[in-house]
Amino acid sequence: MAVRTMQAYRFALDLTPVQVRSALAHAGAARVAHNWALGRVKAVLDQRAAERSHGVAEADLTPSLSWSLPALRKAWNAVKGEVAPWWPEVSKEAFNTGLDALARGLKSWCGSRTGARAGRRVGFPRFKSRRRTTPSIRFTTGTMRVEPDRMHVVLPRMGRLKLHESARKLARRLEAGTARILSATVRRDGGRWFVAFTVEIERQVTRPARPGSVVGMDVGITHLAVLSTGELVPNPRHLDAARDRFRALGRAMSRKRGPDRRTGRQASKRWLRAAARVGRAHARVANLRRDGLHQLTTWLATEYGTVVVEDLNVAGMLRNRRLARRVADAGFAELRRQLAYKTVWNGGRLVVADRWFPSSKTCSGCGVVKTKLALSERQYRCAGCGLVLDRDLNAARNLAALAAEFDTAGSGPVAGRGANHKTRTCGQEAAKRQPGAALAGKTGTVLPKGRTAA
Repeated sequence: MAVRTMQAYRFALDLTPVQVRSALAHAGAARVAHNWALGRVKAVLDQRAAERSHGVAEADLTPSLSWSLPALRKAWNAVKGEVAPWWPEVSKEAFNTGLDALARGLKSWCGSRTGARAGRRVGFPRFKSRRRTTPSIRFTTGTMRVEPDRMHVVLPRMGRLKLHESARKLARRLEAGTARILSATVRRDGGRWFVAFTVEIERQVTRPARPGSVVGMDVGITHLAVLSTGELVPNPRHLDAARDRFRALGRAMSRKRGPDRRTGRQASKRWLRAAARVGRAHARVANLRRDGLHQLTTWLATEYGTVVVEDLNVAGMLRNRRLARRVADAGFAELRRQLAYKTVWNGGRLVVADRWFPSSKTCSGCGVVKTKLALSERQYRCAGCGLVLDRDLNAARNLAALAAEFDTAGSGPVAGRGANHKTRTCGQEAAKRQPGAALAGKTGTVLPKGRTAA
């Protein structure tokens, strides 16, 4: 069965100095349009606030400014000859990139204030700085194609750009007519330039190697993931491994003359080169982390029919100063995000347990629930049946047993069973479920590279 879905293809670029200047010019044009529109919106809001403070009636206030992208684009086109007389030198998509970012930011801010937008509170958009803003341009119209040699791409106004790697995977789909390019984003990341194509493709939905199997996964810091089958996925801790290099690069950069906003002093070229080395080191750690998570999630999605994970409060965990660095290095949120779409692509399903589901406090053998379980207790000891088991493995088995409560015909992310914030008594929980029965017969699994059995 074939389904239409959205997918991104990202490739590294090898740009010439002229092309780098062109990319920076487009990114600068996006920043200029963004800052101009933000200044105009802010001036209108401040003027209306000042008029209200002086008792001016609502009908007599300064007319409000529409925040939609078409309205911002119309206002920009009316003044671009005065604000940016050099506008014909870059693509119109550069200005559209900045205006679109502002329109999205204002919509999120307004929705957050009125309660229409869920999640954390969103602040008012800020002006973009030339030094601190990541250069990025998004093309949605014009010629966007992959050349027949599959080592070059063509973008509007920027012309023919050389790729650092072959684009054969995307080219094959384009030639077969199963893909259509919707947009292309050129972005500098870690000192390198990349192009990302957003593509609407026709995918053939496959089946996992074991469609009827269920695996529960408990993520952590000691081990990145503990599976209900007993497999342990080690935590590579890429950030810790690179700390010595970060320390050396940071000391080297501190000896250079950096910028000073108070006195207006510009950074020296040696400081800029040292800062670029620090950025490349951080980009390498991020790439290693992303590659490891992709390997793990791809293996889980192609091997098991149902994957059960917890709905963790990652934002709250990052507020713990003792755990924040290690939690951020593990990438819990990215792990779940990748599983969400990869299970759909491979014909499986992702079950997300409720945040208050007591997976660690529940005995996987008899269902007894402990009232309290300290984080320092790494072994689960059941007072009811005497089970002694690794704490994370016990939680993973409880998550696997939770999948039996859902319809196996569903696919995609599934909202897990709700749980009361107050822990129930042992007898109430034990009478409702026997999680150990759902794990019978799951032995003899072949472990992928880098994983060990408990």
